[in-house]
Amino acid sequence: MRWRLVLASTTMLFVELALIRWAGANVVHLSYFSNFILLGSFLGIGIGFLLPAARGQWLKRWTPIPLALLVILVRAYPVQVRQSSSEVIYFTAVKTTGLPQWVTLPAIFLLTAVIMAGIGKITADLFRQLPSLEAYRYDLLGSIAGSVAFAVLSWLSAPSVAWGLLAAAALLVLGGRRNTLLYGIPLTAMVTALFLETIAAGISWSPYYKIHLKPSPTASRTYNISANGVPHQSTAPLPVLMRENSPYRQAYDQTPDNPHKRVLIIGAGNGNDVAVALAHGAERVDAVEIDPRLQEIGATLHPARPYDDPRVHAHIDDGRAFLERTDAKYDLIVLALPDSLTLVSGASNLRLESYLFTQQAFEAARDHLAPDGAFAMYNYYRKAWLVDRFAGDLDSIYGHAPCMTTYKRNAAVLVAGMTPADQSCKQVWQPSGPVPAAASDDHPFPYLLHRSIPTLYVGALGAILLVTLMSVRMTGVRIRSTFRYFDMFLLGAAFMLLETKNVIGFALYFGTTWLVNALVFFGVLLSVLAAVEVRRRMRRANQLLLQVLLFGSLAVAWLVPTQAVLSLPFAGRLAAAIALAFAPIFCANLIFSDRLAQAPDPTSAFGANLLGALTGGALEYLALVTGYQALLLVVATLYLGAYAAMRYAGRGSGGEMPQLPDKAMAAKT
Repeated sequence: MRWRLVLASTTMLFVELALIRWAGANVVHLSYFSNFILLGSFLGIGIGFLLPAARGQWLKRWTPIPLALLVILVRAYPVQVRQSSSEVIYFTAVKTTGLPQWVTLPAIFLLTAVIMAGIGKITADLFRQLPSLEAYRYDLLGSIAGSVAFAVLSWLSAPSVAWGLLAAAALLVLGGRRNTLLYGIPLTAMVTALFLETIAAGISWSPYYKIHLKPSPTASRTYNISANGVPHQSTAPLPVLMRENSPYRQAYDQTPDNPHKRVLIIGAGNGNDVAVALAHGAERVDAVEIDPRLQEIGATLHPARPYDDPRVHAHIDDGRAFLERTDAKYDLIVLALPDSLTLVSGASNLRLESYLFTQQAFEAARDHLAPDGAFAMYNYYRKAWLVDRFAGDLDSIYGHAPCMTTYKRNAAVLVAGMTPADQSCKQVWQPSGPVPAAASDDHPFPYLLHRSIPTLYVGALGAILLVTLMSVRMTGVRIRSTFRYFDMFLLGAAFMLLETKNVIGFALYFGTTWLVNALVFFGVLLSVLAAVEVRRRMRRANQLLLQVLLFGSLAVAWLVPTQAVLSLPFAGRLAAAIALAFAPIFCANLIFSDRLAQAPDPTSAFGANLLGALTGGALEYLALVTGYQALLLVVATLYLGAYAAMRYAGRGSGGEMPQLPDKAMAAKT
């Protein structure tokens, strides 16, 4: 019984994480809108728990079929969804292919919901057979196991067929002998489809992307690299990189008096910029690249073999985190095409490179320059206003306009010397219009023109919430009957926002790497488990004291500035980040453990909490307007509303998300 509950919870989280990664790798735009799959998973898990024990058994029997259909659908009709907006920039360079967008995206959302509803139903039926806190304990252990399993596969750069095999094996065990044939046929079809994907020429996986490597049809010894279906990089011989007017050499041509002895390259990728730095006489090159697979491709296949040079020191790390840790000074720092094409898992709109383009990041780079040093950045910026934003940042920080070299499609190279004498420009940046405000560590959205929620997101989130309400109603649960659990609704939303804030904080303090993200969610799960274990050993919880501790920890997290934490040495920064992030979670889940036993109608409580969790997922987008620190005020307001609702209903104090919090939380890892 207990081990089956652990296995079911492990499978539920593992499949959810795999769907988020795999769908984002095969459907362009889902990489930028991972909440689409996440909220579909919430909906499915919630329905699985909302259904009474005697109902919905068909979901358990047919669970593998929608899973196989989803995989086969995406594999048979590779989808590249072009998204364009005047409000936000997407770094895509593909044509729309596959089935129409209005067919593909709803189909993926609904299939995800049905898949997770089946696994959720299996888990819920096992959950009901144990006392609440004991069941919750084993549920959490399963969530931890699922999180660790997926993290290990990411570390190993395991292909998608490995994910499919593990999921299929777990589902076969959960299905039992009576369903061996019913489960075996669709699971075999799913694994076969993933196997064909895995053995396709040039396909490999990194912790962030599905990588497609293929020889260039126009040049020998040159390879084109696509990430998640988008053309991303290409290796190039040194003579090509060093051509006149090449963007790779502008940083050197426009700083002729710079010795270029010590060079830092952030976004080193396959090594093109490293090769150019060596060609200009660099004595030491620190090459920082977040994706180990991209660096490995360059080390193996780049025709100039730049990573073999003893002057090159490769760092598999987040660029901002490297800047925060190193004390080195450089003659030249280059931001080399660091467009990641994907989001930090668990954050609504934070991309892997977002913290490289804030005002504080540009200031950190300046602080690592030698007295006569220079900073350079280049990319296909797509919009003139984005060039103006970055150039305006450099103008403000260095006190003079940077050099600007432009190409087609708003491609530009910006070079700023420490003083005007440290740069030699053919053209100085002149704004093309009003200069957008700088992105900041609190509002790290450089690709968003204004502090607003793009209409694209508003429409999608509204549709998802509408489908959720309809789906919950279709389970037979009366929405009105859940009003007495309005406190649970608010608690679900608060927890989701609190979790997001923690993910963002650790990404800033320690980098946006997959490992940091995995450790954060592992820590969140451990905090929740610790709270449950403590509550199980307490005779009675002092609710007033727990609420004071919760709001006190939220107040401390609000008052402590991020720059104060960033200024600490690594050990102190880690201790401060853990305390600020996990203290509120621990206190909230102590309260939740006490509240869990008081719910007279768990089904209605789960329904209200599901709506709250989904609403919290939508409320994350408020950060696009307010910034992330302000989310703590929203969290505190939601908790205050929840406790007011509890008092009004005369049910005592409450706590955290019942029976679903680990799913809502772990889904975002």
